[in-house]
Amino acid sequence: MNDKTSAWIRWPGYIAWFLFAVLVISVLVVRSGNWQQGLMLYALAGLLSLVLLVFMAVQSLIPRWGGQRMTILKRALPALPGAALLLMAMQARDVPPIHDIGTDLSDPPAFEKIVDLRGDSSNELNLSEEVIEQQLAAYPDLQTLQSARSYASSYNIALTTARDLGWEVVREDPNAGFIEAVDTTAIMNFKDDVVIRVRTNADGSLVDMRSVSRVGVSDLGANANRIRRFMSAFKSAAEG
Repeated sequence: MNDKTSAWIRWPGYIAWFLFAVLVISVLVVRSGNWQQGLMLYALAGLLSLVLLVFMAVQSLIPRWGGQRMTILKRALPALPGAALLLMAMQARDVPPIHDIGTDLSDPPAFEKIVDLRGDSSNELNLSEEVIEQQLAAYPDLQTLQSARSYASSYNIALTTARDLGWEVVREDPNAGFIEAVDTTAIMNFKDDVVIRVRTNADGSLVDMRSVSRVGVSDLGANANRIRRFMSAFKSAAEG
């Protein structure tokens, strides 16, 4: 009985480490450019990690193994990253399946330099009416930013903000008022493209931004959050 009980504790721990390895491999597959296969492997590793974590949690509550509860929980630790990442993705499932987000949908800032960098296999940059309607419903807070700063001041703040956020600036055009940049995600190495437009008006200047994913259907809210971070940082710098 002791050997059998020990095996019931050991093998879930081994499986937890195996799923952790699969999770790491899935990230490497995505970073190699095979993002569809990598994400499928990533989702599978996360789902199985969550199931295993629940199993081991329940197992630790069974009186038969109560004396080894801490051992079971320690062996469950490798399953935590996969389960946590899956739950985080599930929390974003309510956002619309779109990946082209901006603050001015009637006249979105246009990409220029980044068009060539995106390549033929990337998502298209044409905004459809369906995407516009979904964005208006999901992200009504994303609007053109009105700044009391002058055009030149707003442009400089926007450029500094983009760099401070860690984006790779690939185009600076202070005469036309455009900034283009690439934001590379830390884990998956996804590249999302950004264009910022600064215009003058009677009260100071107007700042718009557009953020687009190169691959995938849904961005899980990443582009909207990127715009919010930029606008928040811009406001803080402009008011400082």
